[in-house]
Amino acid sequence: MADWFVLAAISVVSASFAILWLWPRRQKRIGDYGLSTPGSLFDVVFLFDGDRLISHSDIALAGYETVCNWSDLRRLLQRDYPSFPETPEVVRSEGNLAVSAIDCTVEREVLCEWIDGVIRVHLRDLTGMPPAKRTDPNDPIRLAMEQAPYPVWLSGDCNTVRWCNAAYVSLARKISGQDADLTEPVFPLQLDDAQLGRKTRVSVQMKDSEARLWFDLTRVAHDQGQLCYAVDINAIVEAETAQRKFVQTMTKTFAQLSIGLAIFDRNSQLALFNPALIDLTSLPPDFLSLRPSLSSFFDRLRDQHMMPEPKNYRGWRRQMNDLLEAAQDGNYQETWSLPSGSVYSVSGRPHPDGAVAFLFEDITAEITLTRRFRAEMDLMQSILDKLADAIAVFSDDGTLATTNYAYQMMWGDSREVGFEPATVVEITRQWQEQCTATPILGEIREFVTARENRAEWSGELILKSGGSITCTVNPMQNGATIVRFSLSNAVKNSTEMQKISA
Repeated sequence: MADWFVLAAISVVSASFAILWLWPRRQKRIGDYGLSTPGSLFDVVFLFDGDRLISHSDIALAGYETVCNWSDLRRLLQRDYPSFPETPEVVRSEGNLAVSAIDCTVEREVLCEWIDGVIRVHLRDLTGMPPAKRTDPNDPIRLAMEQAPYPVWLSGDCNTVRWCNAAYVSLARKISGQDADLTEPVFPLQLDDAQLGRKTRVSVQMKDSEARLWFDLTRVAHDQGQLCYAVDINAIVEAETAQRKFVQTMTKTFAQLSIGLAIFDRNSQLALFNPALIDLTSLPPDFLSLRPSLSSFFDRLRDQHMMPEPKNYRGWRRQMNDLLEAAQDGNYQETWSLPSGSVYSVSGRPHPDGAVAFLFEDITAEITLTRRFRAEMDLMQSILDKLADAIAVFSDDGTLATTNYAYQMMWGDSREVGFEPATVVEITRQWQEQCTATPILGEIREFVTARENRAEWSGELILKSGGSITCTVNPMQNGATIVRFSLSNAVKNSTEMQKISA
């Protein structure tokens, strides 16, 4: 009997020492006992016998009065410690288990220990604790994940977040506010296994705002769910949006042009065209929308008879290659006379990054007008050449504009006028060489260059070869001047005799 009392006393003393070791010493109470608040009291111990709570430190009563069993404690810890074991059996099978907070910036953990059939749950603060006493001291992989500049998180079953790094916490609070539930995923769960390991572009909307944030999201399979990475691409999306708006603006601008525009990218594929190109080339829109290559584009133009028919295909193909090279150098310019009678001006212009732009302009009206003008000028010249009197026309700037055949026979001037036209001073000097001195030539010079007091007048020139010429000066409304020379009868007869003898 005495041995039995001694054994009982030893057991009581041992149990007392064990209980004293199981929970920490009392600490001074403070007002806030939340799990994540910076000022909370977070050093408490719970003892479980299976699922049933059998004891706890006195400090636990201040914040966890409702805890009666394992499920109650897990319900309180679920939001900040989603990896807390669902049942005590997990702790018994693994021995010691440290559960980190979902927010890696919070230096607190829940340490679960199996001690002779009793489970000790210790909610402890790691701040100031030496690395050697921490459960996971300075794990380089975990450290790299926690300090990564882009969001990283572990998504478990039921689309809940089990762990996240500081960048993810910052993003979640930026989107949902400071009281954001970190277990609720910021990004939608990707259920398609085929997308695992692939980069997908996703966006999330800010709380109480129309703004959206864009990310490249990559998910990889993990034994506890999916490990996810999000890279901020807002700058890229903004640049793409600005580029798209610019292209849309340019497209609207080009749509108003009457000049056909075809821009080929660095791969020689059609990147942009305007409606005028369809009207001018008669190429179907569906063909242009397929982004044909440069060679296919001009092949189709040739088939549509919208470019000059080449003499042979091989030479035409070589011409197309020369065309591309010339356009890249910025010096391609041609006028196409089409079988339909239309005339196009086609030019090639280089663009940055190897792109080439071709401009198609219908200049049929201009060419027709030019040809009509030339025909009228030829007709006018033919009429002047039939006149017996010599005619010289001076423009308003005092240069010789045109003469007729009789003038050439009288003064012997060339009819090639236009490149460097002679002035009235130079022409009158030529006349002076064949005439006796007279003030009439000086008066003609003054009249041609004058702007006021211009009225028709005439005078007589005496030729050194004999005979006289009647000179009549007529002003025109546009500032031009006509000088007409009429031969006397004696000179006419002499000229006729010279023609007959010739």
